[in-house]
Amino acid sequence: MHSKKIKVQIMKPGLLEDDCLVVGELLIKQLKIPTNQPLQLSFGSFRHNVKVIPLSRLDGIRISQGLAKSMALPARSTLRIFYRPQSSTIQLGPIVGVLISQDYPDVTERPFGPITQFCRELANACQQQGVFVYFFTPSHIGSSSSKVTGWLYADGWKKTELPAANVFYNRLTSRKLENKPSVQHFMKEVKSLYGSHYFNEKFLDKTEVFDALGKAPSVAGYMPESHLFRNYAMLKSMCSRHPIVFLKPIKGSLGKGIIRISRLDGGGYQTLTAQVGGTQKHNYASLSKLFTTLSGKMKSTRYQIQQGLHLILMDRRPVDFRALVQKNRFGKWSVTSVVARIANDQHFVSNLARGGSLCTLKNAISRSTLPPAAKKRLNVRLKKAALDIALGIDQQIPAHFGELGIDLAVDQHGRIWLLEVNSKPSKNDNTPLGGSKIRPSVKQVIEYSRFLSGF
Repeated sequence: MHSKKIKVQIMKPGLLEDDCLVVGELLIKQLKIPTNQPLQLSFGSFRHNVKVIPLSRLDGIRISQGLAKSMALPARSTLRIFYRPQSSTIQLGPIVGVLISQDYPDVTERPFGPITQFCRELANACQQQGVFVYFFTPSHIGSSSSKVTGWLYADGWKKTELPAANVFYNRLTSRKLENKPSVQHFMKEVKSLYGSHYFNEKFLDKTEVFDALGKAPSVAGYMPESHLFRNYAMLKSMCSRHPIVFLKPIKGSLGKGIIRISRLDGGGYQTLTAQVGGTQKHNYASLSKLFTTLSGKMKSTRYQIQQGLHLILMDRRPVDFRALVQKNRFGKWSVTSVVARIANDQHFVSNLARGGSLCTLKNAISRSTLPPAAKKRLNVRLKKAALDIALGIDQQIPAHFGELGIDLAVDQHGRIWLLEVNSKPSKNDNTPLGGSKIRPSVKQVIEYSRFLSGF
């Protein structure tokens, strides 16, 4: 179905009835809209019966001020339109609702804190493509699923009541907020009542990812040995097979709380723990003494135990790779970007939050410690690995994802390994911008939303 991008003119009060829609004659012809029968106007969850009035030399549509107010349309809106003959419906939209964790209504310049720049960028990109976007938090969800209070960008940020969207994009950064009964109920209702789509609908934890992908033969070659950490026997067994193992909080992010365990000459063991101010080091005479210390942490945190890898180095520091994979306008996974992340000299993890830095893929490969033969086609192999893993997630985990951050490592023999999959890749204001004001990753979110909504 082909939608058309149009301008919506809002008439002055008294010039047009609320049940009339003035449509340009060329548009009527292109979309095959009947003019001799009552039709339904649809905009997200909003429905209204209208009659169409053709007008020559009009490029777009005209609506009354009352109708625009009911739809929450600001002046000079650009939308997309198509006609569904089966239901005699003129469909305007698409509406994309972005669910975020928190807003700051009193901070007019940055109402969404560290993701304000991303929200503005998405709003600008949507306007260019004729997509209507708003932002809302769990506290904006009311008793009715047909409406939600949210923020629009129209000559500044404005808060208003809006129809339920065609597509919801989950950018919540808290599992607690995501699991709130009001959020879960709202999403279930809008999917059921209005056919809304909801993507990136849940957080992934490390155990879920590795257990699920362990069932996918296509990604077996990327998988390090990895288990939910349960007891001393498991620690002993892993340390007997691997000189280095990692313990990672299964619900952790940003490299926080990761513990690296290595054998020392003479039989002892050493732990390095990633903390905010740097790395904390402890030596233990035996593995059992190390486990006794870990037992205290295990009471409050569940860990995934994972085989350690000898990563390639750049400037004598470990480097890994973050691939952003997103679904495109055909609903298929594609790689939007791959960047290299270099660990800070005070840390063994490469996360930006732990002082890591970014580098282009090409630069990292050329300056890495890899043998020249292993450098060839590594960029192609990394992208293939990211796509294979994204497909594996879709096949093995029953949830809807449209965007994933996939962390990959390359060992000193050139083999690619999976480190982690993140269903909420960072959109903070410190995420580097590309050469243009609107990043390809933002455009891809819009393309996929249009695919889902049929616009």
